[in-house]
Amino acid sequence: MSKRILIVGGVAGGASCAARLRRMDEAAEIVLFERGEYISFANCGLPYYIGGVIPKREMLLVQDEKTMHAWFNIDIHTRTEVTAIQPAEKTVSVKDLRTGEVRSERYDALVLSPGAAPIVPQVPGLEEAQGRIFTIRNIADVDALQEFLTATRPSTAVVVGGGFIGLEMTENLRRRGLAVHLVEAAGQVMAPLDPEMATLVHAELRKNGVDLHLGSALAGFENGGKTVVLTDGQKLYADCTIMAIGVRPESGLIKEAGLAVNDRGAIVVDDQFRVKGADGVYAIGDAIEVRDFIFGEKTQIPLAGPANRMGRMVADIICGKDKHYAGTLGSSVVQVFGTQCATTGKNEKQLRQMGVDYQSIHLYPANHATYYPGASQMSLKVLYAPADGKLYGAQAVGKDMGIDKTIDVIATAIKAGMSVFDLADVELCYAPPFGTAKAPVNFAGYIAENIASGEGYFDDTPHLDALIAQGATVLDVRGKKELERVPMPSTLHIPLPELRSRLAEVPADQPVYVSCMIGVRGHIACRILQGHGIDAINVAGGAKLYTQSHLS
Repeated sequence: MSKRILIVGGVAGGASCAARLRRMDEAAEIVLFERGEYISFANCGLPYYIGGVIPKREMLLVQDEKTMHAWFNIDIHTRTEVTAIQPAEKTVSVKDLRTGEVRSERYDALVLSPGAAPIVPQVPGLEEAQGRIFTIRNIADVDALQEFLTATRPSTAVVVGGGFIGLEMTENLRRRGLAVHLVEAAGQVMAPLDPEMATLVHAELRKNGVDLHLGSALAGFENGGKTVVLTDGQKLYADCTIMAIGVRPESGLIKEAGLAVNDRGAIVVDDQFRVKGADGVYAIGDAIEVRDFIFGEKTQIPLAGPANRMGRMVADIICGKDKHYAGTLGSSVVQVFGTQCATTGKNEKQLRQMGVDYQSIHLYPANHATYYPGASQMSLKVLYAPADGKLYGAQAVGKDMGIDKTIDVIATAIKAGMSVFDLADVELCYAPPFGTAKAPVNFAGYIAENIASGEGYFDDTPHLDALIAQGATVLDVRGKKELERVPMPSTLHIPLPELRSRLAEVPADQPVYVSCMIGVRGHIACRILQGHGIDAINVAGGAKLYTQSHLS
């Protein structure tokens, strides 16, 4: 007898699961229920449709019901909501949202892919502001916003939340000509970035006319939603407000069925996506609790890439393959006007909170050969274990190509169990328009090797002033014009070409901290000093990182 497999929710996880199931089992009866009108759409592309980058609405529709049925022989029911699960009976209650009819459906396997819903805080004035407040989760959401923008031609918008959706909506609303206030309760946008990396994104936002409000949250609405009140007392005029604070798991079905969810409402599953206490029930995607790949702790990482992979894997498991999910790294990338930022694994904030011993390195490699037109520097940060070089995470911010590639390589290295030292010998493709003969990840490996060999490395550059106040010698080896153009505190200035002839000026009775613009000349100077018996320590990232760290 063939299996009867019910899938609740389409889009990334559910649609991927359905298609893989059919490829694995031609005889299975596969039924997909989707509460909305569309089984598979590009939810990551929604902000770009609002901004006109994606010009046609139909381009967002990845797979339509008719085609998917023809290709995969899947019984698809849109505008149909699963309202209850009866695990003991292996049945679900289903409601047709068009007719109101309720029926029972049996299953041999049940896959839950309900996703996550945008968080809308219950603040004063919310009800009166309806019609001016929008979320961005599905086609219906962007249809509503697009209709509002077209009909009312607003001039000002407030975006609440500085994560992926908030940043993308900010850019695309600016692209439509709106003045935009971006409100973020934390002290920085883009939480996966460490503060000194996020300042580069802040600078790009301000450069493009965004009014940035950091460290202040939404407190309420006045004047029917036309006035947005912040917790610091500011009142912002807004024709419309976009809620991009974050998401919460759509786990109501699981809770009502008496099955396991964590304290944040995420569905608890094992490494084969089985829901505890429910035979034949699986859950995938944004609604579940996942294992962090680096340290193995339980967390939530709502991203499209992992959801798609989960859909394929759970299909394989249902069809008898012995697969186990190793965990999620959280690799991500976002474009903010002319700047791109990408991350993978843990950041420094998280490592500190966890009490983990780590080494951080900062470097500023070029995105491609500097003699080829259009080269630019990226800001790259890599975190690893000092003892064995285990990679913990990385962040990159820059312009043009190369940001995603660099982080993708490091994410792959983490998955492969490579150390930071292995990065020194990674072989990547090279031609002047695409990269450098020594790739950014190679340079990261070289720096880590240097540190492991005992070469001094000061990775607390933002607090260089405090070091000087304690009486330390800080030698700047840049040229005079560079010092004037990019100031940085120091106690001694000797340009690198003059260092060997002026060694007598360098104190030999205490460590000397050596700075330059990005750390390259500092390293060369340190080797010169160390070769003459002077204890020299390279200041990570030099004046570039010092300046970057003092932006707001």
